[in-house]
Amino acid sequence: MRAAAAAAAAATSTAAALLAPGLKLCAGRARVSCPSRLPLCRVAVMASAPNSSFRPEEARSPPALELLTPPLSKFKVALCQLSVTADKSRNIAHARAAIEKAASDGAKLVLLPEIWNGPYSNDSFPEYAEDIEAGGDAAPSFSMMSEVACSLQITLVGGSIAERSGNNLYNTCCVFGSDGQLKGKHRKIHLFDIDIPGKITFKESKTLTAGQSPTVVDTDVGRIGIGICYDIRFQELAMLYAARGAHLLCYPGAFNMTTGPLHWELLQRASCLLQHAVQLEIPVQVMLLGDTPLLLDLQFLPLQHQRRGDLYQLVDVQRLGSQ
Repeated sequence: MRAAAAAAAAATSTAAALLAPGLKLCAGRARVSCPSRLPLCRVAVMASAPNSSFRPEEARSPPALELLTPPLSKFKVALCQLSVTADKSRNIAHARAAIEKAASDGAKLVLLPEIWNGPYSNDSFPEYAEDIEAGGDAAPSFSMMSEVACSLQITLVGGSIAERSGNNLYNTCCVFGSDGQLKGKHRKIHLFDIDIPGKITFKESKTLTAGQSPTVVDTDVGRIGIGICYDIRFQELAMLYAARGAHLLCYPGAFNMTTGPLHWELLQRASCLLQHAVQLEIPVQVMLLGDTPLLLDLQFLPLQHQRRGDLYQLVDVQRLGSQ
């Protein structure tokens, strides 16, 4: 079992975070142990008696958007773990088969991993990059995702692929609706530059350009905030998505065996801690393909009543600039 867990962590992985109920769920291991929680009745009592001096409504600028009721109250999410080869055509066919398998098992939301259509290296990014705006033969991975999302009538968070735009390369996640249309794309904001002496040196910034915009997409399963891999380490982005009314956070990721365990051991232990409380409960069944499904029951913490707006504030620069 330990070897299987290590193999899963080493594989290209996807992290999905349920932000509306606030649960961060990270793929890579098939089991998640959760700490004990307060009974719901006690949580409700705590939530009903906020300290008026805290001024939680001032903890975000602009104020948080009203959280809308999601389109679905219950749906199944599939996280596709893929082995990547140097054969791009093979990778595309393999990803399509995994998506089709997930949809046949009832998934309404399917996620692919980071850089799933070719090797993860600075040498490979230019070779495997696609012109998403041009589409067609210039973007076979993109075209496949659009076609399969439409034919299966699912929402597809397409992991990420290297995108060529002008003279720049981006690590880009495309989100497709059940009509096959591109609903939004996220260019990785935080590039992973690491230098651990004697272990690993890797600088994405040698080849890739950082994205400039947080990404929130409205889909058939709800409002989704998108991050890619290292973006997950910057909690301000997740808090910003919460303030923008996201129901769900999705982080396609690919980690190596040096930095991967450092990330995922801690994140998995934290995966059942709720970070954003709402008045909704959305049962979501998550499938790791090939493993036993995980059924997670969501509970609440009264965080929205307890933020210290008198002491700190999260500023959404983009929203402020558009007002």
